[in-house]
Formats: sequence, structure tokens, C-alpha cells
Amino acid sequence: MTTRRALLAAPALLLPGLAHGQAARGRVDPAVVQRVEAYFNGLTTLRGRFTQVAENGATAQGTAMIWRPSRMRFDYDPPEPTLLIAADNQFFYYDRALRQPTVVPVNSTPLGVLLRSPLRLSGDVTVVETERGGGLMRVTVQRTSAPEEGRITLILDDDQPALRQWAVLDAQGRTTRVTLHNVELGVRLDPFLFEFNNPRFREELEQQR
Repeated sequence: MTTRRALLAAPALLLPGLAHGQAARGRVDPAVVQRVEAYFNGLTTLRGRFTQVAENGATAQGTAMIWRPSRMRFDYDPPEPTLLIAADNQFFYYDRALRQPTVVPVNSTPLGVLLRSPLRLSGDVTVVETERGGGLMRVTVQRTSAPEEGRITLILDDDQPALRQWAVLDAQGRTTRVTLHNVELGVRLDPFLFEFNNPRFREELEQQR
């Protein structure tokens, strides 16, 4: 069970937490914030492979799909049985091995910031820090009213903004990183892939086991 939990995206995407209290706020460059906002607000669909690396070095891979402004899906490669879907303001987490679903509000997860429309990194979301270097720009954000619920760092190419990686810090001080590969933009995605509230979707999911 410990190994499985280390591989799952659930601790990184679903569980709240900020490690050992609040870190001091760093420098914030408004130009970086504006570029990140513009990138996501211009993004429609994204599909690519991902590699997830946990704090203990455990890794998992799979296929990621983002359909802004409200849908997201992470299919993990076997033997990892995890499926994660965001739609209808909910995050659906399913363990194929246990046939066990969990549903939580999107806004209660650090990764939910990617699905905001329009994406505005202000108001109820606070930018903790921005960084530029090595051809990348990084923006770390948290919920303004509940910083203890999570913190996510978005990492994009600097020259031509493109999402490459994100890192989520959990309550135990562990960082989980997800890196995208072979990214395609503007691809056509099947809406049914995100319809976890559809009874037919649940039936087909059960048949895949």
C-alpha cells in the first residue's frame, strides 16, 4: 500500500497541505504573472505524456489531457490502476484495482487553478513567488483564504510560454513533480472521456478491469 500511495497522483492533486507552516513570500514579477495568465487563457486543449516523480523517487507515467476551461484527465499506465478526471467542478479519482471512486470539489485541490476561466492569479488566489532562469519561468500560487490547503508551482518555457511541469507540496513537506512530454496543442478530444457522471461511463470503466 505504501508503494502504491507513493505512485498515485492523489496525494499531489487531491490532498491539501502546506509543508510545516507558511514559507515567507518571495519576489513577484507582475510581467511573469501576466504571461502565465495569457498562456492559460489562450489554451484550449492539450494532450501529452507525463512522468510523475514522488519525494521518495517512485515514478509513474501516463497520458494527460487538459480541455480548458473545465476538464482534465490523467490516465496512468499499468500496473498503476489510477484514473483522475476533472469536470463539472469536481475531481473524480478512481482506483481500478479496488473499484473505488472518490469525488472532491475542484476548488479544494491545488491543481484546480489550471481550470479557472478566465485564469486570474489574484483575488482568491495569491502568487507566492515568481522566478525566471534557465529558459524557464516559475509561478507558485496558493488559495488566499486557505494557504494551508496547498501550494502549486507552475513551470513554463520562458521564450515561447508552454506548460512543462508542475510541483505540489503536501502537508508532510513532500514534493511531487509532474513533467509533460510530447505535448500536442489544439487537439480534438472526445467529451465522453470526461463524463464520469454518465452511467454508461461508469459501466465501461468497470468493464475495463
